[in-house]
Amino acid sequence: MRARVGVLISGSGSNLQALMDAAAAGAPFDIVQVISNKPDAYGLTRAEAAGAPALAIDHRAFGQDRKAFEAELNAALRRADVEWVALAGFMRVLTRDFVEAWSGRLVNIHPSLLPLFAGLHTHARALAAGVAVHGCSVHHVVEGVDEGPIIGQAAVPVLPDDTAATLAARVNRAELRLYPAALAYAVTGVAPALTQDAESLIALRQP
Repeated sequence: MRARVGVLISGSGSNLQALMDAAAAGAPFDIVQVISNKPDAYGLTRAEAAGAPALAIDHRAFGQDRKAFEAELNAALRRADVEWVALAGFMRVLTRDFVEAWSGRLVNIHPSLLPLFAGLHTHARALAAGVAVHGCSVHHVVEGVDEGPIIGQAAVPVLPDDTAATLAARVNRAELRLYPAALAYAVTGVAPALTQDAESLIALRQP
């Protein structure tokens, strides 16, 4: 059985594209619903081009009522019979109620090697800290931001002439390889075979 996955986005949808490509190539999941909190997000165009159901639920229409917004999200996910929810550049902090409703089936990708550099501006912070290695993490979502159990990580080198932009681009390329593998691992409990490259090293956390 292939897991039915809903993907929440806010922007261009590069990680969404990687997940859709993996699904089309035989990964153990299908993308059955894509939802953006921003109606103009390019990720919606990507979803439509791939034949994935795409929907915009503008958080601004709900003012400060986060629970009402999340109720609409949840209703759309349930209508699509979603089993797992993947956050892919979804720039909203979710409430305890939503997180608990999807506990154990809600995952996120974050652009740092957690627990380092949780939150925003991770690449600039990594450069300021002088680290030699940076990367990205896929983790289960809990109420604390970027605090959930790690499923997998990809590490990339920090080069002497890096800027936040060049480092972000290198990390993003690693994200596109990590997220499909980590999601496959999460939904099946079986680690897929990993192919490494010269730029990044991927590891899935063993149970």
